[in-house]
Amino acid sequence: MNMQAMLKQAQNMQKEMMKIKSEIDSSEFVGESSFVKVTVNGKKEVLDVTMKPEVVDPDDIEMLQDLIMTAINEANRKAQEKHDSEINKI
Repeated sequence: MNMQAMLKQAQNMQKEMMKIKSEIDSSEFVGESSFVKVTVNGKKEVLDVTMKPEVVDPDDIEMLQDLIMTAINEANRKAQEKHDSEINKI
């Protein structure tokens, strides 16, 4: 393969990767723990946090913090898996 063809192929791959990144960045991923639901985008920015009212116990803030952290981590894991899956296709 000549150098010009290789450059063209590299440019096409770069365009495809940028397109995939844009699609993933604008996608939403949801992570849930028993009483908390968190939505993040592909940039791993938290868009929404929803809690069931019965989870809010002022005497057990640590449990609520753990539930939120679990939901955020799950949503971020889903976003990363989608990113990895799409990039590996290229």
